[in-house]
Amino acid sequence: MDGIQMAGSKNIVSTEQRLKAGDSEKITINLGPVDLGQIDLLVQEGFYTNRTDLIRTAIRNQLQSHGEAIRQTVARKSLVLGLQHYSKADLEAVQAAGQMLQIQVLGLASIAADVTPELAVATIESVTVLGALHASAAVKAALAGRIH
Repeated sequence: MDGIQMAGSKNIVSTEQRLKAGDSEKITINLGPVDLGQIDLLVQEGFYTNRTDLIRTAIRNQLQSHGEAIRQTVARKSLVLGLQHYSKADLEAVQAAGQMLQIQVLGLASIAADVTPELAVATIESVTVLGALHASAAVKAALAGRIH
């Protein structure tokens, strides 16, 4: 398969493997049969290697065309752009300083697997992630009311 599988008559599901440190996330999109047929035609004619290649290229082109708006919004909202990792030691230092974190990330925010739900609640005031949040199920559940 080419990284995308047809599910039902209109659903396309990315089947990329989950990579380390936020390289990719799986998404689902719905396409009509005409759009899907046009994608398949472009792949068949050699413009793209597969459906995934076309979809990634289209998304990157749109992100590039809106790049300035993205940069301005990131600056205005004080977002960390890219990967932000929080280790147990990081959170323990925040706790020792008597502070609370407001995590704001455009990209990937990750909380180490050895962070307990209690430590997360004691040190993380709020979480806003445009992209993906990687944390244990227990930490996500403990922070559920603080994740926006």
